[in-house]
Amino acid sequence: MARKNQQKHASKPAPRPAVPASAFLPTTRAEADARGWGQLDFVYVSGDAYVDHPSFGSAIITRVLESHGYKVGFIAQPDWNDPESVAVFGEPRLGFLVSAGNMDSMVNHYTVTKKRRGEVAYTPGGKGGARPNHAAVVYSNLIRRTFKETPIILGGIEASLRRLAHYDYWSDSLKRSILLDSGADLISYGMGERSIVEIADALAAGLSVSDLTFIDGTVFRTRSLEHVIDYEMLPRWEEVSGDKRAFAESFAAQYRASDPVTGARLVEAYPHGVYVVQNPPAAPLTQNEMDAVYRLPYARTWHPSYDEAGGVPALAEVKFSLTSCRGCFGECAFCALTFHQGRIVTGRSHESLLEEARVMTQDVDFKGYIHDVGGPTANFRGPACAKQRTRGACTDRRCLGTKPCPAMKADHRDYTGLLRKLRKLPGVKKVFVRSGIRFDYVMADPDPDRTFLRELVEHHVSGQLRVAPEHVSDTVLAAMGKPPRAVYDAFCDAFEEINRETGKKQFVVPYLMSSHPGSTLAEAIELAEYVRDMGFNPEQVQDFYPTPSTISTCMYYTGLDPLTMEPIYVPKTSHEKALQRALIQYRNPANYDLVREALVKAGRTDLIGWDEQCLIRPKRPKKREVGDGALRKGKGNAGAGKGGKPAKAGKPSRPDAGKTTKSEEAGELGSRPRAGKSDAGKPGKGRFAKDGSAEVAPSSRRAPSSAQRAGKPPKANGRKGGIRKGR
Repeated sequence: MARKNQQKHASKPAPRPAVPASAFLPTTRAEADARGWGQLDFVYVSGDAYVDHPSFGSAIITRVLESHGYKVGFIAQPDWNDPESVAVFGEPRLGFLVSAGNMDSMVNHYTVTKKRRGEVAYTPGGKGGARPNHAAVVYSNLIRRTFKETPIILGGIEASLRRLAHYDYWSDSLKRSILLDSGADLISYGMGERSIVEIADALAAGLSVSDLTFIDGTVFRTRSLEHVIDYEMLPRWEEVSGDKRAFAESFAAQYRASDPVTGARLVEAYPHGVYVVQNPPAAPLTQNEMDAVYRLPYARTWHPSYDEAGGVPALAEVKFSLTSCRGCFGECAFCALTFHQGRIVTGRSHESLLEEARVMTQDVDFKGYIHDVGGPTANFRGPACAKQRTRGACTDRRCLGTKPCPAMKADHRDYTGLLRKLRKLPGVKKVFVRSGIRFDYVMADPDPDRTFLRELVEHHVSGQLRVAPEHVSDTVLAAMGKPPRAVYDAFCDAFEEINRETGKKQFVVPYLMSSHPGSTLAEAIELAEYVRDMGFNPEQVQDFYPTPSTISTCMYYTGLDPLTMEPIYVPKTSHEKALQRALIQYRNPANYDLVREALVKAGRTDLIGWDEQCLIRPKRPKKREVGDGALRKGKGNAGAGKGGKPAKAGKPSRPDAGKTTKSEEAGELGSRPRAGKSDAGKPGKGRFAKDGSAEVAPSSRRAPSSAQRAGKPPKANGRKGGIRKGR
């Protein structure tokens, strides 16, 4: 017994050494005084807790200013009802910097069904209620009431994506530029290292904030266009707020202007002679500049004042991950990255990443696993083509989209070389790639040996590889800016072939999305049939979430594709969204009525019956909860047999009995198996896996596997819910 207790005690992790507050920027007047700072140059106000890690925009901006000699204090999550909460340091010499945080505050607070989230990852202990809705506006107004003349500069994702007139999903209305509602003086949009230093230097040189009309990557307001040159006038506020087509045209102009080389200066006119002017985007950092940003002395953890609360949950996902690139030329319609970071990709140098990885290995909590090496898209490391740096990204075509541009250079040699170096570092056991890869970019790589994919399979997958086909209907995929379903099929073929060759048993985990613009009930049923054929029972489904300044959100609001001005179908009512979501979860008995209604409305009653291809049975299944919530075997159910095991051949099967959780955002994600029938006459099932990620998306129907053709049924892998192993 004594020996057992001794072993148990010895296995406890070593106590985590406290990171002193002095390693961070000051958060109190006393900490500023300890540095001998009287009046600070800038005070940064954030809707997030203070985490000094380069995955947090607030940490990067404040450390960049510090590196240029500016004194910066940090106020995290102030009480928006108390003016004293933003007066901790008194009035700064040059200005306040305000950000809602790493996420838009409304996305942070609400699910797609507009229900309040129970946990917030960017707050100590994950507790909600630490920031207001529309935090950038609320904080800025509080500061303006407290300090009447001090310059206020907005930044971060919330301000960046709301810099001009935009659709607000939560109020279902069009909103003005956040600059007007906040009372701020400037917006630093996009990746703000360049613009914030230029702003700071100009203010320090004695220029008034009203004179800062010349800095790329900023938005300002004015009552005169006399000194504004070479601009494009957007439709006036009165036009866009009264005519959805005018808003779609305005958004298209903004989207075309998102390139730093070709982007125009834009002007939006408001009543009473007010103009909001968006200067062209700031140029992306060079590789050397990016390396310098990531070499700054980050504490790489949360502020010690949060230790008692258990820290900040958001850090766990990124603490042992490496940001290797910025920008994305993938241009998914539902993603705001093009609007925020731009299409020109810049990669950090290998030595910069290796240096950060070496620092990471010295952390007491590091267990030998680098969780991710990536960025917006992990396998992008440089511009899509040679001309982008000098001539900009094309305004009339996509680099990938439904078909790769002939000029795009798909090359994984640099990324493959980086991964090889990282996995050879002392103390590193495994290097994972988890931020997502573009499978269409992999398939466009002309390498006949598929070196990157082979090394990914052999060294960098943790049993599951997340990819995002998002849907299976080519109509919906085209609206999303995604490749056709056949490309995903080809990728999965290659992935599975390499797994067989290397003796691996690993899964592709597809993300599925319901109710995206372009998806009628017919496309939703097509997705449900795919789910049926691959034997995948998603417990949760990600509905399309209309966030500010994406092409898809513009489609949602206007019913038009802003890039073509063609009408597009939009599922908008909560009931229709529920129908489309229920179709993907048709095995859940609770969805029976919705699935039946959808099938009848779509004229697909052929999918109601006893045939193995039917989604539901003619009669509503009986259900009775027992013990841990599993359903007893009932008459007329379809899916798994008793105990979650496969139903016996030749007998009607019943629905999978999985519980759905409260959040629509997290989901059980299935891998992409093969479809078809086994020799036993049952739908063929391939391998799929369970995942705790926050998104879901689709795949495609496949031919029978060799095991299925041989009549070998898949076996349960022992996980709850009857999840199957592959061959």
